[in-house]
Amino acid sequence: MLYSEMNKDQLLQEKKELKKRYDAFKARGLQLDMSRGKPGKDQLDLSTGIYDVKNYIADGLDVRNYGMLDGIPSCKKLFADLLDVDAKNVIIGPNASLTLMFDYICQCYTHGAGDTPWCRLDEVKFLCPVPGYDRHFTICEHFGIKMINVPMTDEGPDMDAVEELVKDKNVKGMFCVPKYSNPQGITYSDETVKRIAALKPAAKDFRIIWDNAYFIHDLTDNGDELLNIFDVLPKYNNEDMVIEVCSTSKITFPGAGVSALIASDDNIASIKKRLNAQTISYDKMNQHRHVQFFGNADGVREHMRKHASILKPKFDIVLKHLDDELSGKGIASWVEPNGGYFISLDVMEGCAKRTGELCREAGVTLTTVGATYPYGIDPHDSNIRIAPSFPPVAELDVAAELLCICVRLACVEKLLG
Repeated sequence: MLYSEMNKDQLLQEKKELKKRYDAFKARGLQLDMSRGKPGKDQLDLSTGIYDVKNYIADGLDVRNYGMLDGIPSCKKLFADLLDVDAKNVIIGPNASLTLMFDYICQCYTHGAGDTPWCRLDEVKFLCPVPGYDRHFTICEHFGIKMINVPMTDEGPDMDAVEELVKDKNVKGMFCVPKYSNPQGITYSDETVKRIAALKPAAKDFRIIWDNAYFIHDLTDNGDELLNIFDVLPKYNNEDMVIEVCSTSKITFPGAGVSALIASDDNIASIKKRLNAQTISYDKMNQHRHVQFFGNADGVREHMRKHASILKPKFDIVLKHLDDELSGKGIASWVEPNGGYFISLDVMEGCAKRTGELCREAGVTLTTVGATYPYGIDPHDSNIRIAPSFPPVAELDVAAELLCICVRLACVEKLLG
């Protein structure tokens, strides 16, 4: 029954029953964490063999020494094959793609991207599809970049809004997670990718950070397909507009993976110029270990099937609880993703923070409510990011049921209030 159709007595009875269930969970003294999309121990164990490598000669060179600023050729080829790009347009970076994004924004801020350095401008704005990834917002806040919310649709960012907003010369870029978006798990449609590639921003140094974090993180063999934006950009003479990043953080180890940046010839040249002042090279030994461990792109794909076999049951558990507890009540909606690391739950407006409080009091830690919006402000107080990957299955089962009880309780309180 829809909660909105319940009378006061029915809502009070619902609250009483939910409070009884909630108090029973609270009495258990739980300490469960669904706050971040971290791989679980069983996923991390899949990659321990990477350290069995003993030979550090790669591409005819000793990777323990200086040289190869932009990465060893075999690792560049590995990423090029996975992403269907030319190896000359790949730079292999440190363990996290977040570092690559931060450094590129810093480069634009201090030295510009073919125009006035952003630090000399009165105002710099970035478009942020919402709900979105909190680390993108943190980068913008660090540099004092004003963030503008762009609503997500089931095909990606609202492109009518984007096309209008880029008419402002102070809008210098946009963050995108184009496949299995964080947190909704939406993959941009071909039409959306084409409209992004065709943008004609007023700012000639407009840059899209194409954070392709989940490019190979399918939950089944029939994952979503993302159109390769680098195949489309030349049609509109926009080759320089996109900076793509990705990493093996959720393929091997978050703290010891390998990242990659993909960009046009001109962008690669300008980034390498900065790198020449910044580092002697990133960790080539780690790059070599990854190449030796996987062998080739097919080796990575096979490895990710093992990840999927661990993750899919976890996603199924959460989705089953959402369906069993929240369907048909008119208080919540969610996307069933085909990959990625999150489930995005939208609850009745004004109830997300209260849900988070109830969960915390009962021993379940969620991503901070509001974190999926710039400045930590969800204008509707409705979005909750669920991260199923880290807890063991038994703990996740308990946490998901409790989360649903908290959602229902928060919504009943809202209606009664």
